[in-house]
Amino acid sequence: MKNLRSDIERYYQLLGHPKATSPWRILTACLNPRLFPIFLLRGSVFFYRNHFGLGAKLFSALNLLLFGIETSPRVKIGGGLILPHSVGTILGAQSIGQNVTIMHGVTLGARETDFHFTASSRPVVGDGVFIGAGAKIIGPVTIGNYAKIGANAVVLRDVPPFALAVGIPARVVKKLSVEEDGD
Repeated sequence: MKNLRSDIERYYQLLGHPKATSPWRILTACLNPRLFPIFLLRGSVFFYRNHFGLGAKLFSALNLLLFGIETSPRVKIGGGLILPHSVGTILGAQSIGQNVTIMHGVTLGARETDFHFTASSRPVVGDGVFIGAGAKIIGPVTIGNYAKIGANAVVLRDVPPFALAVGIPARVVKKLSVEEDGD
C-alpha cells in the first residue's frame, strides 16, 4: 500500500497538483488509465506476498489483457513508478528502484527463455531512471541511479549512474549533471 500511495503522489506531483490525500482522490487516481495498471501490478504483488497465487495471477492477467503489461509479481518495484503509456511493456527485471519512469514498448528481461524467473539473469534498474519508448534492457545488467535510456536502445551492458545511453547496442554518450536528472 505504501508503494501505491507513493506512485499516486508522484503522479500528482508530475501533474503539478497537490498530494492525493483523501480516500476519494486516491480511488479516482487508481481508476486513471495511467495509474490503474500500476494498481493492478501492486495488487498482484500483494497477493503473491500473501501466498494467494490465484489472486496474483488474476491481477497479472488482467493487466496483460487491459493494458498490455506483462510482469511477474516477483519483481521488486519501488514506489513512485510511472507508466505514462503502458502498451506492450514487459517488466521482467530483478528489481526496479524508486521514482522510475518507463515508457511504452519497453522490455526488461532475461537473455534466454526463463519461465522460472531466475532473478540473477534479469536487469536491475536503479532509482530515478527514465527508460524511453521501445528500449530493451536484456540480461543481468545494472542501470545506475538517475540514468536515462534512449528510445529504442538495446542495453546489453551496465549503464553507470547519471549516464545517457542510446543506440543498438546501447552506449553511454553523455554523463548527466544533477540538474538533468529530474523528471
